[in-house]
Amino acid sequence: MSNQPKAYQIAVIPGDGIGKEVVPAAQQVLEATGLPFHFVVLDAGWECFQRTGTALPPSTLAALRSCNGAIFGAVSSPSHRVPGYASPIVAMRKELDLYANLRPSLSAPMKGSQLGIDLLIVRENTECLYVKRERLEDDGDTAIAERIITRAASTRIARMAFRQARQKAKTKRQKGLVTIVHKANVLSISDGLFRESALAVAADYPDVAVEDQLVDSMLYRLIREPQRYDVVVAPNLYGDLLSDAAAALVGGLGLAPSANVGDTFVLVEPVHGSAPDIAGKGVANPIGAILSAAMLLRHLGEDAAARRIETAVHSVLAEGPHTPDLGGGATTEGVTAAVIKRLEIGD
Repeated sequence: MSNQPKAYQIAVIPGDGIGKEVVPAAQQVLEATGLPFHFVVLDAGWECFQRTGTALPPSTLAALRSCNGAIFGAVSSPSHRVPGYASPIVAMRKELDLYANLRPSLSAPMKGSQLGIDLLIVRENTECLYVKRERLEDDGDTAIAERIITRAASTRIARMAFRQARQKAKTKRQKGLVTIVHKANVLSISDGLFRESALAVAADYPDVAVEDQLVDSMLYRLIREPQRYDVVVAPNLYGDLLSDAAAALVGGLGLAPSANVGDTFVLVEPVHGSAPDIAGKGVANPIGAILSAAMLLRHLGEDAAARRIETAVHSVLAEGPHTPDLGGGATTEGVTAAVIKRLEIGD
């Protein structure tokens, strides 16, 4: 049994849109595990920006630093430039040094999910184009974005990937495989540095197999033969794109969890967006958020409780009920109740 504190202090940040529906669902499932939690509701997102002039209040950041972990819902970031607005999730990753984004894609027992996929994409979470260093030239017709890749960040994300591959290999009793994704044939300096740094780390993990692959061919092969991949490590932008593609192979974004991980803190979030077209209708799929909550438990050392949630979700996906995105007619509340019921039966 883990040496758990009196109560885990967990920040709850619903955000925008369906985040306000799926985050409470994940919270209910966490409460149903019987573990001690104290939830702290915090504000962030586009609606927060419209109300207060900031998408990430300093009070939210300060509260996060005193918590054991956090659950984030979704954000309705505008697609056009809005003066003063910056994505709160990008800011939280930077401020809390959540340098690794872990996005698993696992075959689900349902129609629309390919068989035999057990893939983890380890995405560098602090650099690449997401540093948002953009500018317009004086003529107003040329936009320039700077892309940042450092040896330090590339090395530590590679270490995270190799550690994850080693851990996965222990459970599957086979040699792990790390695939390093880059475009060094064109971006020879920046992606070349990422590739070089990751391959240097590989030397410290002789028990883990390693390969490297160009991002365009990686996307092609991921769609054609996703079963061959184990752990994939990539710069920020490539990891973002590849993980959404991988989610499509195992049932869709509604099932996809993720964890933003640093050395001392974890913030989990479903991969899907705020889905304004269905927000408030009660039909959002809570599974991605619930599986994200299981990832949070695992990073807190509560492996047994995380497995119980994953088993309950597996049963619901196999037997129903399903929300409309999976071809069913169930509500968010109905699916959440079904997961909790199976969680209790498992006890």
